Amino acid sequence: MKRQLLSALLLGLLSATAGAAESLTPDQLLQRIRDDRAAEVSAMQVREQAFVAERGERAQLLAGARAALAVQQAEAERLKAEFDRQERALAEQEQLLSQRVGHLGELFGVVRQSAGDVAGQWQDSLLNAQYPERLRRLKALAESRSLPSAEDLDGYWMLLLEDLTASGRVERLELPVVAADGSRATRPVLRVGAFSAFADDAFLHYDADAGELLAPPRQPAGLGLVGDYQQASEALAVLPVDPSRGALLAQLQRQPSLWDRLQQGGLVGWLIIALGVLGLLLAVWRMVQLSRVARGVDAQMHDLGAPRDDNPLGRVIGVLGPQPQLSDLETLELKLDEAILQEAPPLEKGLGLLKLLAAVAPLLGLLGTVTGMIVTFQAITQGGGGDSRLMAEGISQALVTTVLGLVAAIPLLFLHSLLASRSKRLIQLLEQQSAGLIALHLSGAPRRD
Repeated sequence: MKRQLLSALLLGLLSATAGAAESLTPDQLLQRIRDDRAAEVSAMQVREQAFVAERGERAQLLAGARAALAVQQAEAERLKAEFDRQERALAEQEQLLSQRVGHLGELFGVVRQSAGDVAGQWQDSLLNAQYPERLRRLKALAESRSLPSAEDLDGYWMLLLEDLTASGRVERLELPVVAADGSRATRPVLRVGAFSAFADDAFLHYDADAGELLAPPRQPAGLGLVGDYQQASEALAVLPVDPSRGALLAQLQRQPSLWDRLQQGGLVGWLIIALGVLGLLLAVWRMVQLSRVARGVDAQMHDLGAPRDDNPLGRVIGVLGPQPQLSDLETLELKLDEAILQEAPPLEKGLGLLKLLAAVAPLLGLLGTVTGMIVTFQAITQGGGGDSRLMAEGISQALVTTVLGLVAAIPLLFLHSLLASRSKRLIQLLEQQSAGLIALHLSGAPRRD
């Protein structure tokens, strides 16, 4: 059956390739098939031998890998055993360390806390200008994460001892100083403990942020005492000391000056000042005029027989003439009244304006108060009222203008009252003398020279 199938296959193959290839006889075709079959068998044997040879190599590699794996597994077991042993030893050492440390851990915490507290207290100390490294050492000790050594504890104790000693000394040093104009130079400095420091021409303040001594632009009184102290040859000398360790000097810098206060008043404040100055000048001018008139009237009082035109009393007396007509008494009285009325306006000149200025000044102060409160409410609306500095401008204007109005009105009212009383007294004197003259003429008595 197989032979028949093979024969049929061969015949089919021959018939299929008969048209494309040359014609072969059955013996030739069989020989070709035998040759092809032998070539395939030979190739298969070569591949089989190569596979067998490679299989041996693969087996050798597998054996080497298994041997290496065994070595690594043995090494892993050894390392794990070593790790366990080291871990047990570390636990034993930690337990031994905690036993040996004992209370040193608590001591370390106390030292760190104490160093931090001292660093905070010394942050603004004047002694930092002379010992700039001590804050760094304190902060390093306060932030340390390891136990302090004996040298660290000894250094901390020495820092405390140096501060205690320096706080009780008065020393002359050469330290860098920043002047009020911003220039920096090394200058001689007189340090009084941890309280005050002085240059030749200024009180000095220590700036913790810059780490330098500053000469504030506004200086308090008492620099002369510093010069006297440096030149004194006696054992005791007077020297100004700030017990607040610079807080008073810093507060003096924040305190606004008179010029700052005037600027806070704004336009309304300057208007009140202008009106106040105008009123004072007017009052001084009227005071000088009334004093000159009073001197002329006093001189005329001593010589009523010779009236002069340089004073009101002389002009009033001159209305009578050397020989008055006493028969027409009513006409004579009217002439004297008219002369007195003519002399009254010059004596009362400027009093109305002075009174008006005294009344307007507090009203302007009230106007400044209202405008200042408007500015304050605007700042509250814009900033929400969380920042007081935004409201400070309006509040300052409101208060300063009120003060300026009262300061201007009070002296103007006193001056108006004084000038009004002096002018009224002169007018009363003129009326009194005119009535006395008429009485003298009517009685025929001689005049008093």
